[in-house]
Amino acid sequence: MMKKMSIPTSRASLVLFLCQIISALDVPLDLSQPPTITQQSPKDYIVDPRENIVIQCEAKGKPPPSFSWTRNGTHFDIDKDAQVTMKPNSGTLVVNIMNGGKAEAYEGVYQCTARNERGAAISNNIVIRPSRSPLWTKEKLEPNHVREGDSLVLHCRPPVGLPPPIIFWMDNAFQRLPQSERVSQGLNGDLYFANVQPEDTREDYICYARFNHTQTIQQKQPISVKVFSMDSLNDTIAANLSDTDIYGAKPVTERPPVLLTPTGSTSTKVELRGNVLLLECIAAGLPTPVIRWIKEGGELPANRTFFENFKKTLKIIDVSEADSGNYKCIARNTLGSVHHVISVTVKAAPYWITAPRNLVLSPGEDGTLICRANGNPKPSISWLANGVPIAIAPEDPSRKVDGDTIIFSHVQERSSAVYQCNASNEYGYLLANAFVNVLAEPPRILTPANKLYQVIADSPALLDCAYFGSPKPEIEWFKGVKGSILRGNEYIFHDNGTLEIPVAQKDSAGTYTCVARNELGKIQNEVQLEIKDPTMIIKQPEYKVIQRYGQVSFECIIKHDSTLLPTVVWLKDNDELPDDERFLVGKDNLTIMNVTDKDDGTYTCIVNTTLDSVSASAVLTVVAAPPTPAIIYARPNPPFDLELTGQLERSIELSWIPGDENNSPITNFVIEYEDALHEPGVWHYQTEVSGTQTTAQLKLSPYVNYSFRVIAVNKIGRSQPSEPSEQYLTKSASPDENPANVQGIGSEPDNLVITWEPLKGFQSNGPGLQYKVSWRQKDVDDEWTSVIVANVSKYIVSGTPTFVPYEVKVQALNDLGYAPEPSEVIGHSGEDLPMVAPGNVQVHVINSTLAKVHWDPVPLKTVRGHLQGYKVYYWKVQSLSRRSRRHVEKKILTFRGNKTFGMLPGLEPYSSYKLNVRVVNGKGEGPASPDKVFKTPEGVPSSPSFLKITNPTLDSLTLEWGSPTHPNGVLTSYTLKFQPINNTHELGPLVEIRIPANESSLILKNLNYSTRYKFYFNAQTSVGSGSQITEEAVTIMDEAMASRQVDIATQGWFIGLMCAVALLILILLIVCFIRRNKGGKYPVKEKEDAHADPEIQPMKEDDGTFGEYRSLESDAEDHKPLKKGSRTPSDRTVKKEDSDDSLVDYGEGVNGQFNEDGSFIGQYSGKKEKEPAEGNESSEAPSPVNAMNSFV
Repeated sequence: MMKKMSIPTSRASLVLFLCQIISALDVPLDLSQPPTITQQSPKDYIVDPRENIVIQCEAKGKPPPSFSWTRNGTHFDIDKDAQVTMKPNSGTLVVNIMNGGKAEAYEGVYQCTARNERGAAISNNIVIRPSRSPLWTKEKLEPNHVREGDSLVLHCRPPVGLPPPIIFWMDNAFQRLPQSERVSQGLNGDLYFANVQPEDTREDYICYARFNHTQTIQQKQPISVKVFSMDSLNDTIAANLSDTDIYGAKPVTERPPVLLTPTGSTSTKVELRGNVLLLECIAAGLPTPVIRWIKEGGELPANRTFFENFKKTLKIIDVSEADSGNYKCIARNTLGSVHHVISVTVKAAPYWITAPRNLVLSPGEDGTLICRANGNPKPSISWLANGVPIAIAPEDPSRKVDGDTIIFSHVQERSSAVYQCNASNEYGYLLANAFVNVLAEPPRILTPANKLYQVIADSPALLDCAYFGSPKPEIEWFKGVKGSILRGNEYIFHDNGTLEIPVAQKDSAGTYTCVARNELGKIQNEVQLEIKDPTMIIKQPEYKVIQRYGQVSFECIIKHDSTLLPTVVWLKDNDELPDDERFLVGKDNLTIMNVTDKDDGTYTCIVNTTLDSVSASAVLTVVAAPPTPAIIYARPNPPFDLELTGQLERSIELSWIPGDENNSPITNFVIEYEDALHEPGVWHYQTEVSGTQTTAQLKLSPYVNYSFRVIAVNKIGRSQPSEPSEQYLTKSASPDENPANVQGIGSEPDNLVITWEPLKGFQSNGPGLQYKVSWRQKDVDDEWTSVIVANVSKYIVSGTPTFVPYEVKVQALNDLGYAPEPSEVIGHSGEDLPMVAPGNVQVHVINSTLAKVHWDPVPLKTVRGHLQGYKVYYWKVQSLSRRSRRHVEKKILTFRGNKTFGMLPGLEPYSSYKLNVRVVNGKGEGPASPDKVFKTPEGVPSSPSFLKITNPTLDSLTLEWGSPTHPNGVLTSYTLKFQPINNTHELGPLVEIRIPANESSLILKNLNYSTRYKFYFNAQTSVGSGSQITEEAVTIMDEAMASRQVDIATQGWFIGLMCAVALLILILLIVCFIRRNKGGKYPVKEKEDAHADPEIQPMKEDDGTFGEYRSLESDAEDHKPLKKGSRTPSDRTVKKEDSDDSLVDYGEGVNGQFNEDGSFIGQYSGKKEKEPAEGNESSEAPSPVNAMNSFV
């Protein structure tokens, strides 16, 4: 049974590829292999002292490894410690703390060793430390008396814990204290006040420390703060002094910024690569200072820089050596500024450049283990073998250590071992295990057999062929059971055996076979690939404006592969639909009943299958229900009062007042600009903003005289543009960008034409726009040659060698300077016709109509241009069967790229052909190869050109025929088959006659008289029979019998009878027609007058008088519809006043139907008999209408 695996189109094939490479290195566990550590505890392992300590160490290997531990560098005998156990079939240690053990007793450095007969692997050094959450030391806290406007620092000084605690400030009610630019917490946990205000007075400033490992929170004693305002301070002083004393505190005065932390003007900070860099500046001052950060001599790294704590903390994630430098924080208020420079140095613990990887070798093979690491300072590299320093490990003659590389030569089975690479510096270490496993194993394929892959058409397909073998097997892929090996640009073959089809088409489906072989054997595996049609939304939901309390429906009609089961999910504003019975989800629609304002939003239809997903969205706008009379919806009025503010060199703010929206909400505003300097009168799109905005921050370019206008948009349409804003001329600058689409393509064999897209006027950034065009021959140690041109977009370099690569670049400049250094593109000088014809042209004739041609590719140097492919000219010289030459019509087949073979289809059998091959480049075709002659073998002939049967007698017929138009070989004979046909068209026995090829006629004798015969005639060559030609003929009657047979159709009495019948039928029809037009009553009408009951009496089943009704009026009046009375209600009743001149009473109402033009096509008789078989007459008398039709 097939295993099914789907390949979603969104998957990144590179991720899968890398994952498969990793898995391809695994040695199957049924083969001998050294140990591999699969799981271990972290290097720095902080444990909860109240819970059992679990130190992980898991490993695999064959035979299964045994485990041992060291503690603080010496052997750890777990059998002597009753509190320590090792898990079965594992190296994981469990220290029983909950049953009497103390965590502090097991603090130390642990290392695990996994060992079997092929080697020993070791874990990292695991440092075990129990977490600590000590209490705050007792201290007496004095109240803080602070004058309004002064700065204040409340110290937290939490106890030292492991790991460090998380600090936060709360009050007695366990509510977080509000923080702002004025009051904030520092990285050390202290609470900083840039300036205190009377509202800061309180007695419950409490610092809390949360220790996550032990899930405990420690509390500092509350701190009291009392802020004295100037008024209260003056009152206190006045009460204690006489009238003659001079008293009075100074009013609150503003102060320039002063840094509370860090102190001084400079400081240093060291951080490790990959960590988070946190820099802090907290300032005091009144008004409250604002903090700004810059990096001296550089920019803050984009996408990795964040500001926290009201910009007092600069946070840079994933730091690298490039982030070293001086960072300046600037605190500023209205009275001045202060700054501090922090010199940051980024060091690095060791990190891998190339970690050693497991090595599987066969006896006698060579290999290397490479261990490369970097760091700051640069780490030292040391090697161990099976956990022992390699200098004192047992010697291996196949091993040689060369710094960070171990070289293995002519390994033997005893060379199997586990090697450890240790890279260390003062900031840490890296330890990697890599084994050398010497095996001799035939190939095996690890991918399950008949694995089924399903992909969407035009998506990548990746077919796995995970394998193992030693020596490393070679992998080949085939399509189909007996297909040829897959090669070419349409496939990608990965080192791990995976076959990638970058763009899978419908014809890519089928069976693929993976073959793995090495010198010890071969194995193959088949996988299946199915290509599915993509899921599409063929009718998407559309934007709707609905009145409140109305009903709205969104459609989502999909088309999908018939073998995939789609699921449709509806979302509102990217979330689930409200749980409301007003939302009705149908098979292909979403209906919302009784719409309210809260239903306004974006609705998305998502269609998922196991292989792909598509979605479409539409916006629903809910508007107020119209009053009476109905609201008239119109385009919005144009915005007005445009104003420019905040003018800067590269940006400006535009504001406006919206016009009347005219009962349809404005959805967005479109902003356009005019450049009066370069393109006066031409308005360009600038941007657009939401309909709720009335301002926009606009980016500007240098050297542009801007004016702006705004257009409002609603569901009805766009408003007229607003009046233009005032003009704003930006300053000139050097160009920001270079020309795009730079190309170097030669037009002649000795030139190079350099072209580019010139900058537009506003891109010039200033006056005097020019271009510096530079070129030099690639791979030649030449200097750049440059010219400066203006007002052109092309420059021709003459005197170049034919078709050589050039490096080309074009740089913009103006009167203020150059644009940034442009990127280089590779071009080629002009092409010339190829010099050499393809050689060694060979033709392999596959069958009589198909041949395969091979040739050797021409040397690329002789192509003298871009190789476009090869053309094969071939033509028919003569037919070998007729030996007559015809007009030569040459045919051409083009094979793209560097192909060296091609198929010639549509050849004529048994013919002589010639062909030649020419190479093609962008300039044209090269010389032709010498003509190659080949011949096609015989094929089957075409049918004889004619077959005539003449001279019929009682018992013989004469046959004459013409030879095939295309004999396709040498005719060997003709075959004639014939058989009699009786009156019921049944065929008699088949007779076969073989006729020599040189005959062209034959008399068949001894046939039956008055009998029809059917003849089958074809020609043969040595290959087989061609297509046949058929004829029929009849032998004549016996004369005596013929005299007794009288053709009734020629008798006078029969002709007269038929004329009389036809005349009677015509008279009857004319009378009926006249009575109908005069309103006369049919017998049906009389019956209706006699019975007032309107119920219709069903017609007898065997009453076939009218047959199939056809309206004569309809024929005469261009198919006009019948009168209203001819339409039958579904309950089979007819109102009396509607029944006049009606034939409905004689029909069965349930069978009545109407054509598109309204004419009735119901059946008024009983069941319609089947059409009679050809040659048989009907057994039922025809109706008058049908008879009339037959007569006419």
